[in-house]
Amino acid sequence: MNLFSRLKRLGGVATKNSVTLPVSVVSNSTTNAAAAAPTDSAEVYKTIAEDKFLAGSSNAVKVDMVQDEKVASSDGADEQMLGSNGVEDKLAERRDEVKFIKGDHQNGDAKIDIGTVNGGKPAFTGMSKEELMKYANDPFWVRLRWIFFVCFWAIWVGMLVGAILIIIGAPKCAAPQPLPWFKRGPHAKFGSVETCKPQDVQTARKIVATGAIYELPAALTYDVRKPEVEEQIKHLVALYQGSDTSVVLDITPNYAAKDSRLVQDAIADPEKRSALVYVTGRTTQPNNWLKVGGNRSAWEKLDDSYVLSQFEEGHYDLKMNSTIIRNEFGGVLKHLVTLGVRGFRLKNSKFFVLSEGLEDEVNSAFPKDLSLGANDYGFYDHKQTTFQSGLGDVLYDYLTVVKNASEEAFLSVAEDVIQPQVYLLSEVPGAYGIDLPMYGDFVKVLSKSKPEKSLQKDLQNTLFQAGNDSWLQWNFADVYVDTPQDPSALAMFLSLLPGVPVVAVDAVAYQNVTEETYRQITSLRKSASYMHGELKLFNADPLVAFSRIKSGNPGYFVIFNPTDSIQIGNFTAAENLPEKMTVSYFSQNYNDNIELSGRVSHSAKVNLTELRVAPHSSIILTYVPVKSE
Repeated sequence: MNLFSRLKRLGGVATKNSVTLPVSVVSNSTTNAAAAAPTDSAEVYKTIAEDKFLAGSSNAVKVDMVQDEKVASSDGADEQMLGSNGVEDKLAERRDEVKFIKGDHQNGDAKIDIGTVNGGKPAFTGMSKEELMKYANDPFWVRLRWIFFVCFWAIWVGMLVGAILIIIGAPKCAAPQPLPWFKRGPHAKFGSVETCKPQDVQTARKIVATGAIYELPAALTYDVRKPEVEEQIKHLVALYQGSDTSVVLDITPNYAAKDSRLVQDAIADPEKRSALVYVTGRTTQPNNWLKVGGNRSAWEKLDDSYVLSQFEEGHYDLKMNSTIIRNEFGGVLKHLVTLGVRGFRLKNSKFFVLSEGLEDEVNSAFPKDLSLGANDYGFYDHKQTTFQSGLGDVLYDYLTVVKNASEEAFLSVAEDVIQPQVYLLSEVPGAYGIDLPMYGDFVKVLSKSKPEKSLQKDLQNTLFQAGNDSWLQWNFADVYVDTPQDPSALAMFLSLLPGVPVVAVDAVAYQNVTEETYRQITSLRKSASYMHGELKLFNADPLVAFSRIKSGNPGYFVIFNPTDSIQIGNFTAAENLPEKMTVSYFSQNYNDNIELSGRVSHSAKVNLTELRVAPHSSIILTYVPVKSE
């Protein structure tokens, strides 16, 4: 078989040794030869002279074999094999070089070598196993591998230890702490220390009181170390020993009897006279200051000097911001804490700081009584003797003494502060110098038969003026004796506001409220929604309503109707309020003041759009807030 026939077999019939070379780029030297080939052949190749192989040359013969584009495109074979233009375009970029190397000339065998025409480089295949093994035991690479191995595990262990330390050392998300005992309340208000009796403990238990308030007579304030006074206080503390009620004292520290040791020492020693308002070298009264609530001068002549006496006869005013009184009264507070007293409410706190210049008082722009004259106390505005700047800082000094004596103790006031801004600290914005301030007339307004102003606005103003984060005292003694409101309704409504109810045991709010109602109030005050929840007021005149809710806990919705008629409140338009709520509690006479169809029961579902609130009554509903989209 000659070489031509062998080549024909390579291009035509696929045999074991045949190779088809798809090459799309054709050189000019082979185009004419390909054009002369028969048109009925799928592939046409260049004819190579046979005598070149018979010459017996041992040199390799390089032959370019290309496919005729015209002939190949006529039968569509390449399109059938290559498919879409994407593959055809890739093949069009290939330029393969074929080398035929002569072998045995006897039988015409040849060796074919396929390479790249465009000078392309063969793909990198990496090092062989034999080449890699040369470095397996090389000291440098062995040491480097060990270094990487040790570093990897050291870093891994370090990350593990660091993660553990972060978990251990990270601050815990502590659960909200319950309120301190003096904020949990309510507090029961009794009479004098001298009149305490064992029955008081049962009364405090009925109210579920956390504090029992007694008054220490003003004359005994600086005599608490006397054996007879000390014995009285010890007896009072012993009455409540073992109960959940702590003893609180109302104290009047801003004046003392002129025959007391404190005053006598101040009169005798000029260096101690700074404890009193003591004016020497005057032949006339220093100014026009009058006795509190009276019509006589507040100055008492003492030899050639004058001493201020605004309160009881035979008692002199003390300068509560003087160093001597700070030490003296601070010692009184610490001694009472050691006797078992856990709370103090100061009386006459607005008089604790007096004007140093001793200027005259001026006429009041808004006198309470137009018939008052220049000799009446109510005729003046008393800006020189009350609510002086720095009052909050002075009170904070005494609060610090109490807290240092016992972390559980507190110090507050027994009267309306009237001007809460004066009780704020000068260097800490928004912070009071006392615990539990008392402010506003909301209790009085709430208990009126026909409130003269919007309850919702009055409550909002009270909370705003006192500070929205304040924990106030709600004084039940301000409830009018002839109030038409159900006392249990007042107690429920006020007890869920931020603050502490102070229940006078001789007041209507105590006598007409059952023990069960107080226990219901206490259970609500222990909930997270009350202790740490947000307060939101709702405008629903003549009704007044508010909600208390903390995220993740059921909320409380409290409604009070102060009118004589049934009121319907549609609160569904309010944000986050569902249409239906569950009845939690209601005032004692709620169902007595409404017809049968409007009566409610515990745990019943009610629709806010249809809820009819009984007159002079309160109702407390439980709900889950609606998530706003």
